[in-house]
Formats: sequence, structure tokens, C-alpha cells
Amino acid sequence: MALVTPHGSPTLVTLLLEGEALAQAQQHAKTLTTINISSREVGDLIMLGIGGFTPLTGFMGEKDWKGVVTNMQLDNGLFWPIPITLSTDTATANTLQIGQEVALADTATGEIMGILTLTEKYGIDKDLECREVFGTTDIEHPGVKMVMNQGAINLAGPVKVLSQGEFPTKYAGIYMTPAETRKLFEEKGWKTIAAFQTRNPMHRSHEYLAKIAVEICDGVLIHSLLGELKEGDIPADVRQEAIGVLIDNYFRKDTVIQSGYPLDMRYAGPREALLHALFRQNYGCSHLIVGRDHAGVGDYYGPFDAQHIFDEIGRDALITLPLKIDWTFWCNACEAMASTKTCPHDASQHVKVSGTKLRKALSEDEEVPANFSRPEVLQVLRNYYATIAKEDRAVVELKGHSAK
Repeated sequence: MALVTPHGSPTLVTLLLEGEALAQAQQHAKTLTTINISSREVGDLIMLGIGGFTPLTGFMGEKDWKGVVTNMQLDNGLFWPIPITLSTDTATANTLQIGQEVALADTATGEIMGILTLTEKYGIDKDLECREVFGTTDIEHPGVKMVMNQGAINLAGPVKVLSQGEFPTKYAGIYMTPAETRKLFEEKGWKTIAAFQTRNPMHRSHEYLAKIAVEICDGVLIHSLLGELKEGDIPADVRQEAIGVLIDNYFRKDTVIQSGYPLDMRYAGPREALLHALFRQNYGCSHLIVGRDHAGVGDYYGPFDAQHIFDEIGRDALITLPLKIDWTFWCNACEAMASTKTCPHDASQHVKVSGTKLRKALSEDEEVPANFSRPEVLQVLRNYYATIAKEDRAVVELKGHSAK
């Protein structure tokens, strides 16, 4: 038995240039018209470069955009749940010609990240994209806000990727490409691997989910988002430190790998869960752990909508399968972590843990119960909050499923 094959391709499709080809492209890019791209677009471009978005070869054209938004399929029929697009303003788009090469620069750093060969320019129905992908057009939804703030015109075409930005250096030893995780799995002799998606430090419920997966798979990839989050979420470097001390102290050696990937959160709930499974297939994972409110925000999605959506797609849409796990919590009567499938006790005995509850307690310097998070993890997080003046801390509100 081998690792799962990449999505829609027998091998990874990597667009990141190296060696002499990279040096020549970097020089060539200096002669091109440059457009600035957002943090979300930078993350998507890097994923195209390292094969995380196999088999895509660039940013989507109008037919692919519409097919993905309305039917979760590329124009060629391949399953794809969220559009991967690049936008600019109308005035800039009007200066560009079909067939032209354009340099893509990170707005935040100015670094030229890639070269796009323009094959198409098109406007989109942003309301349609938001309704279908996020299930709402509410501008308070961070993913909706992201789409509404995009330029009016999408630019499509194949890309050459020139850089992975700061990720390989800032997160050295954590950030890995799909080729690197696959090589590591093969070296360990792992065939079945469950990916644990997280944008939060791991609390006791997260730890329990990962340990369930360890029991039934060869190993677990604790795979953290390293891109941008919404205000009040804990930065990636702090999160990595907290996850590291948890692994060192509470997991058996060689059962989990800590790693990260370069995307920003879209907070698209069910649709994002599908994207998480798709690119984990490219990373070599056979399963994706899907618990409560996966990739959700506020109360826009039901607690298990991200599980149900896997039952709505075709059986051949993805090889990587969801590992669905019910509500998990600390039970005072059981004196252990449990789920609604295993615990016979009344809800009054349950301590339901969420990343939002943990962030709220820490940001307000409240006591955190021992059954909420491990002491080593809490110390890392308290050290982080101690660096922020109380008046500068983001207000964390308990809404939706995190408030229960």
C-alpha cells in the first residue's frame, strides 16, 4: 500500500522555479509590469508553486471560477470546492493585454513572488461567490469581507512561482512542502496519515481528537495554518511553540509530526473543510480530522455542517476521507476527555472546550481550568498575552458554537 496519489494527477504539479531557471525568471520579472497581490493571493500562489494545489497550473479563468462556485467542479469536471483567483482594479486591468506577462509582488513586502501569463480578464458576481462559498453575503463574515474587498477584475493564466516568501526561514523545521511531507511519511513507513487542521493552539479537545486518530492511523500530521488570521487569533509563531510543548510532553514519540502550510484562513466552513481535505491529499494524508465547526466562524454554520458536506459530494471527488468526530469535552463524572458517543453522563457534567473560550480567558487574564488546557501550553500562551497591554488586546466574543 502506497501513499494516496495527488488530487487529479499521478504526481505533484509544482510550479516553483529553481536554479538557473529561477535566476533568469527573477531578472526577467524586473522588466515586467508589476501588480501587487494580497496576503491571501500570496498564499495561494505559494501553494501553486509547491504542489499544494495540484493539479492547478495557475489562477482560474471565468469558466473554472463559475463551475467551482456553483458546482464545485472545474470546467473539465474535476472536483474543486473554492475558487483560486487573482484580482486587480479595473484601471490596472485595462492596461494589461492578453498574452502579456505580469510580475506579481507581495503587497506587504514588495517581493516579486511570481510571473503570470495573462490568458483572460473577467468580472465576477461577488454576491454569487459569497452566497455559494460562504453561505452568506454578510459583510461581517471575514471571508465575505475578503471577497468584497478584492479588485473588480480577475486575472487568469498559468504562473511561474519565484519564491515561498518568509515561510521556509521564519518557520524552519515546521513549514514543509507536499514533497517533503510525503518523503517523511515514506521514511517513517506510514501509509495512513490523518491531518489535524488547526488555526489555534491545541487545547484538551484538540489533543483528544489527535489521539483518537493516532489509535487508528499510522500517524498524525498536526498541520497548522501559517498565513493571516482574523483579529484576536493567536499568531502562528506562538501557536507553533504551544503545539511543540504539547507534543513533547503528551504524545508518544514518532506518532505525530508538527508542520504548517502557507495559506490565509477563508473561514468558509464546509467548503473550506473540503479544500482542507483536497490539499491534504496532495500532502500525502489519507484522512482529515473533521470535528465540531471545522473552519467556521461565529454562528454562520451548523456545528457539523463541515462533516455533512462530505456526504454530499461524489464518492470519487476525493481520495482523502473525513475522520468525523462528535462533540468532545471533559466529563467531570468520567474524569476524562470523552465525546457524545462515549459519555453516558448529563451535559451538566461536561466542560466544553473551544479555542475562542481559551483566547477569551487568556486575553482577560482569567483563570483557566486544568481540564481546559495543559499547563505547559498555558504558560506559552500567558507569556504571549503578557507582552500585550490589556487595552491593546482584541475583544474576544463568545458567539455561535464556541459559546456553548
